[in-house]
Amino acid sequence: MKNNLLFDFTVDKATKTVLVTREFAADLSLVWDAFTKKEILDQWWAPKPWASKTKFMNFEVGGKRFYAMVSPEGQEHWSLQQFTSITPKTNFKYLNAFADAAENPELPASEWNLSFSEENGNTKVSIKIYNESLARMEKMIEMGFEGGFTMTLNYLDELLATLSQKR
Repeated sequence: MKNNLLFDFTVDKATKTVLVTREFAADLSLVWDAFTKKEILDQWWAPKPWASKTKFMNFEVGGKRFYAMVSPEGQEHWSLQQFTSITPKTNFKYLNAFADAAENPELPASEWNLSFSEENGNTKVSIKIYNESLARMEKMIEMGFEGGFTMTLNYLDELLATLSQKR
């Protein structure tokens, strides 16, 4: 792990947008896989002591990922992602909505736009999260999104270091 890697988290209430930029000391294909394969996602996509549990994921345009953040006591907070655009190893977009256990989305949703680029052996991930409503964005922030997402990206950094050694 390198400590000099870029990390920026910006909340822009005027545009109802959260911008996250994070560099990882790993090659592009590995970082792409970490964001697009459920077996890797579930290893880091939750702030500890919570865990991520993907019920299903079909990574293709029109496909969905349905997953829960699970507390140590077994409480589940479900989310549904629908993939709207995929450009392999460069960009993908999805609509994200909180949901119930029966896959019923709680609207309004947010639009996630993830872009990937590699330079000098590091991969930069730029994430733009547009919220349909300011109230939804504020709820996301109040639920601890910044701290939780920062923590999960740090877990990803650790996981990538381990996975890179195995390649």
